[in-house]
Amino acid sequence: MASSANAAEPVVAVERLGKRYRRAVALQAVSLTVPRGQLYGLIGPDGAGKSSLLKAVAGVLSYEEGAVRVFGKLIDSERAAEDVKARLGFMPQGLGLNLYGELSIEENVDFFARLRLVPAHEAAPRKERLLAMTRLAPYRERPMKNLSGGMKQKLGLVCTLIHAPELIILDEPTTGVDPVSRRDFWVILAQLIEEHRLTALVSTAYLDEASRFDRLALMHAGRVMAEGEPERLVRDARARIVELQADAAQPGPLEQRFAQIDWRANVARIYVEGDDDDSARRAVLDVVGPATAPHLAVRQPELEDVFVALLRAQDGVAIEPLRGLSAPAPRHASADAEHAIDARELTRSFGAFRAVDAASFGVHYGEIFGLLGANGAGKTTVIKMLTGILPPSSGLGRVAGADMRRAGQAIKERIGYMSQAFSLYTDLTVMENLLLFAGVYGLERRLAQERARWVLALGGLEGHEDRAASSLPMGLRQRLALGCALIHQPRVLFLDEPTSGVDPIGRRRFWAILQELAREQGVAILLTTHYMSEAELCDRLALMFAGRVVADATPAAMKAQLAAEQGQLLDVSTAAPAAALAAMRAAGFPGAVLHGRGIHVMAHDPRDAQERMRAALERAGLPEPLVARRELSMEDVFVHRILALEAAAAARTP
Repeated sequence: MASSANAAEPVVAVERLGKRYRRAVALQAVSLTVPRGQLYGLIGPDGAGKSSLLKAVAGVLSYEEGAVRVFGKLIDSERAAEDVKARLGFMPQGLGLNLYGELSIEENVDFFARLRLVPAHEAAPRKERLLAMTRLAPYRERPMKNLSGGMKQKLGLVCTLIHAPELIILDEPTTGVDPVSRRDFWVILAQLIEEHRLTALVSTAYLDEASRFDRLALMHAGRVMAEGEPERLVRDARARIVELQADAAQPGPLEQRFAQIDWRANVARIYVEGDDDDSARRAVLDVVGPATAPHLAVRQPELEDVFVALLRAQDGVAIEPLRGLSAPAPRHASADAEHAIDARELTRSFGAFRAVDAASFGVHYGEIFGLLGANGAGKTTVIKMLTGILPPSSGLGRVAGADMRRAGQAIKERIGYMSQAFSLYTDLTVMENLLLFAGVYGLERRLAQERARWVLALGGLEGHEDRAASSLPMGLRQRLALGCALIHQPRVLFLDEPTSGVDPIGRRRFWAILQELAREQGVAILLTTHYMSEAELCDRLALMFAGRVVADATPAAMKAQLAAEQGQLLDVSTAAPAAALAAMRAAGFPGAVLHGRGIHVMAHDPRDAQERMRAALERAGLPEPLVARRELSMEDVFVHRILALEAAAAARTP
């Protein structure tokens, strides 16, 4: 048993850590401590320095400045790293990159148990418990290469935990994972920490996951911008969000007065400095007039709002308005067909496996259409059929009036495609990439130069023309990839998870470009995303499950339907969310799900539900919860629908 002195000693202590890759600075004077039994988060976009910091703590990356101590041991050499290796587990970034594709789930776990020298009599029961906890036991014979993204991440976690480490280091374990699998992952991790007093150091690019951590560091460009408990960071921002219905908003005057406005579907979220609700309300009313008072609501900011404000305060980082940008005249008419995209009973099978099953939907010109679904639902396969990369097994896919089964090069000049993997030549400069893609699409030199200048202006890439694509921050690289897909001015644009890993300002800029393309130029846009806040911005959504389209409606209609079926959304805050969730489900709330460090549950009679929840937690010896009514989000819709479909599918399985 550890002594009280050892128990009080932080598991990880980082002091003014500095790391460089030649001239590129990855970490600058980073300091933080991780106490025993804590879930500590590193939050920031790609390129923030999260992976470098985690690798230094795991002992697999050297550093030039500062110090890293793990379990009190200075990690300054390979020998020092070996001394603590048995006490920690490290899961690197990437879906299944630490696993072996040809091995089954069980074979991967057994291999890691042997690699970590776990005695067979300890490994066997531990493996069974971890497979049961992650719900992978029924699939133990399935090869890793055939798993969905969420299942790969859960298997990676099992292999990381098989030797019972005291510290686990997880590098972006939920990036590229759908919201249901992400929640599943966090439930498992919270349970492990609670039961075994594990210490976990976890990085993520999803700011909506911040509330799950006991403590976190917000990182950008190799520096820690803020550090502490999530609630304290929000409090210390001393700001309010004033929400205003978009039809009552006045974009010009508001943008002149307030530097930070987040336009979400039909709501403008205005960041107002100052920690007084009435003052924030008056500040907005002074701009939009008292007649809009009924359309106003004042709320605490989310951590993403705080992060954007911190970025905005830094020199050289700003949210640039895109109003007024114009494009050259379109090369193609925008009314080639009734629908820009028309999928009818679109089906694709790979042997006995049906990846897409009679999917049907339509997308109009000028519409942003979101294709949602869990990992493996068939979204990317649909896009590949509609872009002519994969032929359908049956059904019809028409794009810009042409049947994509017989479409030649001419129709492909009228569509743009940005895949999950970046379609850039990283050793070429920004301008060289643009001119190369212009040449591929047959643009003559003068027009290619004109289009390249337009893309540079649209994407905020001016001044970066001579930089290598590999040296660009993630947000700029994504905008360059989008620009390459737009260089020939397509009328239909396909985007497969285009903003994964991009910082909030970069995502907002990217979406402003999409809105400009759709609203002003009539481009039809079909995209996939795991950011449910981005789903709110789509004009219409299709939800896929097991290759089928199971819902097709606007975000507002999907939320209204769920509210009609399930009632009011209640947000339950409690000090022990995992234990409270178990108590609530046992008391007759099977639809309760973890949401951050709280619980979301829906009820037609909120007062009765609140009393039953309080009684259930009291019987379980848990403190009285704080219950608040909340508006439904698309994440609530997604999680509820997918869990219901999974349950129905499981009930049909013999």
